[in-house]
Amino acid sequence: MVDRWFCGRPEPSDALRLTEILICDGFVIGETLGTFSEMLLATIYQEPFRKRPIQFKGELRDTLCRAASVEDTRVLELFAEYRRNPDFYYREAPINGVLYLGAKDQLLGLYRVKRPRRIAEKANRKLAQWIFQTVQDLAHQKAEERAWRLGIPLEALVTPEIEMIQEFIDAEKEIARAFKECSIRLDRAALNIADVGGLKIIADAERLGRLETILDGDPTIRIHEKENHTGSYQAKSMIVDILWDAEQVCRGFIDHRSWTKYLNRGISEDRLRRGLEPMMVKPKPNLQLELILATFPDMVESEFGASIHEERIIAQRDNKIYKGYIPTNVEFLIGYLFDVGFSPKVEMAEIPFKLWGRYLPDTLISHTRRLHDIPEYDLLY
Repeated sequence: MVDRWFCGRPEPSDALRLTEILICDGFVIGETLGTFSEMLLATIYQEPFRKRPIQFKGELRDTLCRAASVEDTRVLELFAEYRRNPDFYYREAPINGVLYLGAKDQLLGLYRVKRPRRIAEKANRKLAQWIFQTVQDLAHQKAEERAWRLGIPLEALVTPEIEMIQEFIDAEKEIARAFKECSIRLDRAALNIADVGGLKIIADAERLGRLETILDGDPTIRIHEKENHTGSYQAKSMIVDILWDAEQVCRGFIDHRSWTKYLNRGISEDRLRRGLEPMMVKPKPNLQLELILATFPDMVESEFGASIHEERIIAQRDNKIYKGYIPTNVEFLIGYLFDVGFSPKVEMAEIPFKLWGRYLPDTLISHTRRLHDIPEYDLLY
C-alpha cells in the first residue's frame, strides 16, 4: 500500500483496510505489551504490582518524584530542579503508556505504543537515508559518465561546487520522476520499525542481570540486537521477537468490550462486535518490540537530566542527513496514512500529497482537519 501511495496510486479500499490494520495492530501490540511486561516483572519482583494508564509525561515524572528512600545525590538534585520549575520538563508531552507500580507506588516498569507522528518521523528518517543514498549513487554515476566523456579517471575530475549541487538536484528529480512512473520500489527493510511497541523494566543491576540471563535462555524469545548505551544516556536496549497469543487477544477484544473504543473509526458497531478475526489477513504469530533495562538513577537521568527524552527527540529532528523535499513528502505521506486510518472516513478519492510535489505543514494540518470534519479557523470575513 505504501508503495502505491508513494506512486500516487491509491485504491478505493485503502481507507477501510488502513482502519482495520490500525485497529488490529494497535490492540494486538497493546495487549501483548501488557502480558509481556507482567511476565518480566513477575520474574524479578516477588511483591504485587498494579498498573496505571497515563496520557502525559508529567504523570510519569511526578511518579518518579514520589519514590521513597532515595539517597542518590544526583537523583535528589534532579528532583529538586523539577519541583522548582516543573513546566520546563515537557509535562504536557503526550504518551500512550501504562505504568507498573509497586506496593509503595514506586515505578517498576512501563510500556508505551509510539504515537502516529513519531512513527511518521521515524519512517521519514529511515526512508530519507535510503533515498539519500539512492540520489547520491545516481549523482556519482553522472560524475562517472562526465569523467568518461572527458577521457579522465573519476578521481581526476574537478567539479565546481555549484555544479555538484546541480547534479544532486538533477538526481533528486530523477528519483521523484521514477516514483511518479512507478519504476522504482522501496527497499522493504527501510520501512521496518521494530520499536512501535516498547517497554522498560526498572530495577537494580542484580535483578536486571538476572532478567537478561533468563531472556537469553528463553527459546520462545529471539533477541535481534542489543545496544549498551553509555554517556549521558545509560541503559541497555534490545529488539526482541516474541510470540503473541492470538486466541487470548482476540477473546479479550470481545469479552472486555474493547471494540467500543473504535466506534468513531467509520466501521459499524455490528462489524466491530464480530471481533478482530474478520479484519485480520494471515497475521504473523510474532511481534518485534523494544525492551529497555535501566536502573532507577539512569531512568531519572533520562527523564530529568542531560539525556532527557524529549531533547533527544528534538535532536533527531534537527540532525536529518537529508532535508530535501522528497523526505518531507515522505513524512507527510506517512502521517496522512495514519490520519486516514484513525479518522471516521473509510472512503477516499485521492491522496493530497505526491512525492514529486512540494507542500507546507499547513497543508497536512488542513487535510487532517477535513478527515475529521473539523472546520478551518481562519479569520473569515
